[in-house]
Amino acid sequence: MMTQTSLPINPHPKTQVDHVNWIRLIRSRRVGPATFQRLMRQHGSVEAALDELPHIAKQAGVSNYAPCPYDAAEAELLEAQQKGYRPLCYGSDEYPALLAETSDAPPLLWAKGNLACLAKPIVALVGARNASSLGRRMTHTIAEGLAEAGFSVVSGLARGIDAAAHTATLKQGAIAVVAGGLDVYYPRENQKLYQDIPENGILLTEQPAGLIPQARHFPMRNRIIAGMAQAVVVMEGAARSGSLITARNALDIGRDVMAVPGHPFDGRAAGCNFLIRDGATLVRSAKDIIDALALPEEPAQPKIIAHNKVMDIPTAEAHAKILTLLSATAITEDIVIRDCGLPARIVSQHLMDLEMQGCIERQPGGLLALAV
Repeated sequence: MMTQTSLPINPHPKTQVDHVNWIRLIRSRRVGPATFQRLMRQHGSVEAALDELPHIAKQAGVSNYAPCPYDAAEAELLEAQQKGYRPLCYGSDEYPALLAETSDAPPLLWAKGNLACLAKPIVALVGARNASSLGRRMTHTIAEGLAEAGFSVVSGLARGIDAAAHTATLKQGAIAVVAGGLDVYYPRENQKLYQDIPENGILLTEQPAGLIPQARHFPMRNRIIAGMAQAVVVMEGAARSGSLITARNALDIGRDVMAVPGHPFDGRAAGCNFLIRDGATLVRSAKDIIDALALPEEPAQPKIIAHNKVMDIPTAEAHAKILTLLSATAITEDIVIRDCGLPARIVSQHLMDLEMQGCIERQPGGLLALAV
């Protein structure tokens, strides 16, 4: 269900200049996806948001702030167009529908390949890079079964489980979300997959061409995979792994989480077994996934959030109040609003100020934490 913070943004870019300004806003310093959405809804257009950014930064105590230069954004757009990449902007009909419902949906995705893959129901298959032979075979079988049943399969184009899922669905249209630029083959051994997937499937990223992925980019990629899928299925995954991060992202946004069980002595199965113990659907075949997704959803119960009736308080006091509620462990914005005891619109504005100041950061799933 769409929330007030995830309603479509209009107008989305149509002209070349519109696209350049859209890129300028998302590439501006300290403007992440959630801040982008908030700025657009407050100011109505990307041009108005860009004009207002220096003023917002000044109010937040950041001096000499300037948005991303027009020339830099135009260069990103021209390079992408020359390489055959297509911009998918938040709010457009081509943007992945389920991803658009998340609070930190990327304002811009670069795409290469067949957009029709995004119109099918999508299931994510994720797992260990050092996957076992049995794990790769199981992934191949399940991915094939899902594709034959009319699903698109999305994964992260890493070695191991990801590569097996993509290989199995090349003819039907694999979806690969990558952490770097679409022209950066990472890992290098998957170069042929990078080249083959766009023939029937599609490559996606929120990063500009030429960007070599760093460690921080992979959780960002994982939240896109979780956001665009009806369900995340963990094939093999250690107790602490990127696959489990993707599963947690899926849980945070209300997606189904499923897992293939493994032997208790195999460390690559520990994460899957933990997920099943904690309530994830046990998967033995593609049919288990299809059957689980076919179950009718229970009607959502309305969430009632009680707010204390309070008067506005000084900015410094409000900032201090919010910062005391945050730590290095990320929590949801709803929790901050509830515990702060201030109206949601006031808390949201203060959160934007603190984000511009670099005091807090948003993590995948729209979670908030103190900046490290």
